[in-house]
Amino acid sequence: MSKFHLAQLNIAKLIAPIDSPQLKDFVDNLDRINALADESPGFVWRLQTEEGDATSIGFFGADQIANMSVWQSFESLHDYVYHSAHIEVLRRKKEWFHNMAESHMVLWWVPAGHVPSVEEAADKLALLRASGPTSEAFTFKKAFPAPEQEKSTSTEV
Repeated sequence: MSKFHLAQLNIAKLIAPIDSPQLKDFVDNLDRINALADESPGFVWRLQTEEGDATSIGFFGADQIANMSVWQSFESLHDYVYHSAHIEVLRRKKEWFHNMAESHMVLWWVPAGHVPSVEEAADKLALLRASGPTSEAFTFKKAFPAPEQEKSTSTEV
């Protein structure tokens, strides 16, 4: 069992208010996609309010939503994002979100059992934006192994 888990933050800038007709399909899919994450192999934790999602957490601004979760491994998160029904929603992101000029998603390793704060996630995103992918803050395209792993080089995906 790994001593580290993979945390992720993904922010998106809404094209309209969350309760608008333009975002109805997105909102209508939230419960299904969140339940899919909760039941996926390797899922550990996700940021959510009492309503079961994180759309009302306005840390990054009123026009942005955040998705944050922790997974047992890089592979388990990658499988959920790209090889589950989640991909259906991901393919439609241009219908609901503005294209962001700077990095909007970051991955980083946390000790198993640690629940990252939104502030910690924001710091990791700022680090990625300032320095590019490093072992402290990286992306799916340029991932780094967990600290306990022997390999010290990045993995190009």
